Amino acid sequence: MVERKPCPNIRVNLENCPCTYPCDIKGMCCECLLNHRLHGELPACYFPPEVERTYDRSIRRFIALHKK
Repeated sequence: MVERKPCPNIRVNLENCPCTYPCDIKGMCCECLLNHRLHGELPACYFPPEVERTYDRSIRRFIALHKK
């Protein structure tokens, strides 16, 4: 397991993070992005609140939201 370094921006990140899912990387944007990429997803900040609350963070859902 890789040791995490403290995030210097965590306070600001947490103020702006719309994610409602409880996890141990909330506010650590670089870790969050990597985690979601590894799972074929995007983080909560890419979705409107009503979609974010469904926890469907799939790239397919993101594309469907922006197709018009």
